[in-house]
Amino acid sequence: MQMNPYPHKHQLGRVTLSRSTHQVSWNPDLTGLRQSEREACEFIQEFLEEGQPSESEKLKFLRAVETLSATVQAQANGNMNDYFPKTILAKKIEVLILEESTEVLVSSVHQRAMLCIVALRFLPCCNPHHRLLVEVSTGEDLSSEASWTVQALDDMLQALVMEDMDPDMSLLQNFLEIILPWLTLSEKVHQQVRALGTISRMLRFICNFPRLSHMMEFSMTGKMMGILGLSCMNANHEISVEASEALHYFFKILVLHRSTPKGSSLSRGFGHSQSGMLTLQRQLLFSLQFFRKYLTPEERADVIMVPMEAMTNASRHDVCAASKMLKMILKHPMSEIGKVPEIIQYIYHNMNRITETTAQETIKKILYLLAQTYTEEVILTLFNMEDGSQRGVCKPWEILASFPKGYEVIMEFLLQKLTPYQKLKGQEPSHSTEISPLIATRAIQELLLEPSRRTEVQTFFPSLCMALLFQISFLVVEGDTDFQDQQHATERMDPVSSSVEALKTLMRSTGYGDYVSYIQKLGGWELLTSPERHYEGVTLLARAMVIKNCWHNRPIFSFLIRILQERDHKNRLTAFMFLTELLRCPDVAATVDEVTVHILANWFQCEEPAIVKLLLRVAETFAKHGNMDKGLPPLYRPGPSPRARQHWLLWVQQFRILEPYVLGCCYSLDDDIVMETFTVLKCLVEHLTWKHSSSFLTQLTFTLGPLFEEESEHLRLMAFEIYGALLAKVKRTVLVFPLKHQVLNLIVLLVLHLEDANVNVAQPHPRNSSRGAFLSLQICRPALCHTATILGWSRLKAIFAEKDVWTILRALLKQEGNRALWFLKQCLALFKSPQAPIRQTAVRFAGQIIQTLDAEEANEIEEVYTALKYMREDPDSMVSCLAAQTLYILEAKEKLLVNPPTSCFCSRRPGKTYS
Repeated sequence: MQMNPYPHKHQLGRVTLSRSTHQVSWNPDLTGLRQSEREACEFIQEFLEEGQPSESEKLKFLRAVETLSATVQAQANGNMNDYFPKTILAKKIEVLILEESTEVLVSSVHQRAMLCIVALRFLPCCNPHHRLLVEVSTGEDLSSEASWTVQALDDMLQALVMEDMDPDMSLLQNFLEIILPWLTLSEKVHQQVRALGTISRMLRFICNFPRLSHMMEFSMTGKMMGILGLSCMNANHEISVEASEALHYFFKILVLHRSTPKGSSLSRGFGHSQSGMLTLQRQLLFSLQFFRKYLTPEERADVIMVPMEAMTNASRHDVCAASKMLKMILKHPMSEIGKVPEIIQYIYHNMNRITETTAQETIKKILYLLAQTYTEEVILTLFNMEDGSQRGVCKPWEILASFPKGYEVIMEFLLQKLTPYQKLKGQEPSHSTEISPLIATRAIQELLLEPSRRTEVQTFFPSLCMALLFQISFLVVEGDTDFQDQQHATERMDPVSSSVEALKTLMRSTGYGDYVSYIQKLGGWELLTSPERHYEGVTLLARAMVIKNCWHNRPIFSFLIRILQERDHKNRLTAFMFLTELLRCPDVAATVDEVTVHILANWFQCEEPAIVKLLLRVAETFAKHGNMDKGLPPLYRPGPSPRARQHWLLWVQQFRILEPYVLGCCYSLDDDIVMETFTVLKCLVEHLTWKHSSSFLTQLTFTLGPLFEEESEHLRLMAFEIYGALLAKVKRTVLVFPLKHQVLNLIVLLVLHLEDANVNVAQPHPRNSSRGAFLSLQICRPALCHTATILGWSRLKAIFAEKDVWTILRALLKQEGNRALWFLKQCLALFKSPQAPIRQTAVRFAGQIIQTLDAEEANEIEEVYTALKYMREDPDSMVSCLAAQTLYILEAKEKLLVNPPTSCFCSRRPGKTYS
């Protein structure tokens, strides 16, 4: 049979197969054999003496040879020649192979013959008492008979591996699966050398063929490279040389069949001499280029797994060699690796079996590198094993935490995996094979439990703390189960509890154990998990951080400001809740700059009332920080330190950015926002000084004007309270335009609201008051008195303090008659008051003013005339009657003032209509 792919080349060292008719008689020694082994010997003897056996007899003969080979192998000094000469058996098997059809090389006889050849190949070549006995481990040449046997067996293996004219890689894999255990499991050097020699010669035979069939089905590449590479580092020189030669041919096969023509140049320069080949093969095997170009990710994993497995059994493998091999692989940046879960599982279950220090460090580095590159697969695998088996087999989390840089990379990755909870609804959740936020939370907690990385935890605290809090908010408030991991969810803890425990662990790991206990004492953790009172829990957590003066308050505040630059952040309400409380801390307040204030100010445009209310509270806090003497509660008061004084003016300047937004909220369509605005404004007026906030307070007087006529009694009351507190800050020396103009513009309004339906607003003179008038502080009357003081109206001040509405109005009109038209316009504005008593008084006072006007002034009351005509239709009968009477007075006055008798209104220009 011709096996040489290059027939024009001379074949060296090959045995030509031919039929043998040699007949020999022998008497095997059957002493000590079992019955089945005796029967095998008897059948072999009968078969060797027969002429033309059937196929069944051939198969029975081959099975008998296997049985006898196993018996010899099990004996301490067993030798096949004690029963039958191995040469004779080999020749007989040769005859059987040659008798088979060359078109079907995978027949039953072929397959059984393959097993027999392998079995014979690894038996001692001759009897221990034979003169030609040679120790295989010495590397010396065998006797001519033994050499022929080895060559014949190799030739038969080569024949069996052929399919048509090309080697079949699937058949080669079958041979290797039988041969490799002799290399990896045997402790005898001569058996390992024979196994490596057989593999080397088979690979040398195959590597010269330009085509290989079923190359894609050959799945042992990585395992072969690992085993051969590890054998290259064996302390026994003979094993190293044989492995190096086998590795050379195997590499040549990969280069020829997995690369472009240019790639084949990598194999040039590899001579067949043993000198220098060992070092060259090692460098080539572990080179980055080889790993990336010629091995698939799965094959790279197989290469890594071989020395890892060697590390767990020091009696069978050289642990140091395995460690050295892995170090050579890991000294380059790791290429893409497959079978990551299998590698992690092996480390998880066998870490405790690796006792050698260098090997332990190497395994730890493998886990570290895999966790950096394949963080998701590593963490999922660890949790799958912990959930499905007993814990404590090894400490992978401790290993992951032992590398500072790796710890940071893993934490950053896990933080990103918490972001699905921050996405808006409508976005598709992550794929089920990815790490869910729940798994990320559990992994974070496992890493936090490791005490070796306290410094790195300090760095991650702000972002990690807020990420966990946001996750809790999402789970508690949204109550959305779409993100709850079905495949990996633990039965021991639900997602909310898991997140809360992770947050507690983070606090303890950062040194805030007392903070955790303090929150527990206040019931904060229970509030945090309550859907109805969750935000109370958030507020309590932030407030406790201020009370405990936590070092991370400033970093957390900065982190919140960064995320609030995104207007669509899912947990913006939680962020604002926390931020609002943190601003009470003087150290946090000191970090606020103009950019921060502008970021907050932009949020006033959002349509969420809850956030606007919090922003109003932020403005209130700004004002309190600006007033160091009495603004802050004792707990938060910074005191008159130079540093606090330095920030005082900065706070005042930054508050001015928020002023227009706060005032704009007074006109919100949401009553709750208006109410909150009034509450904040009341506090602002109390704490702001006229010296530093005169502009804002002046604007506030103009803003409050239309709000005095609010239908809501509570809002109206608060508007008057704010105005009264504001007037109390005004001194006569600062009463200049435009403030003085606005104060005068509201004088009639204050007088008329002494008859306000809300007695808390009105507070009329005690002699005319109801029982409810004494239940609260006075508002309008003190405001009138203070107005008279700053205007210098000493006589009117006494009247404002004691007299009734009409006495006050007559005295006001008498003393300030030159402002009659101005008072008339103020009455005109009050015609729209929702309170009928105020409309009545306004119409009546307008009539009195009209009677005092001269001819020139009467020409300027067309708008009042139109309004009175409209007031005749007022739903209140008293108001409509008074309006009609006032119109009659106007018409009568018109006839008296005009001469010749022409209506004073005939020559008027068209004026504005009243609506």
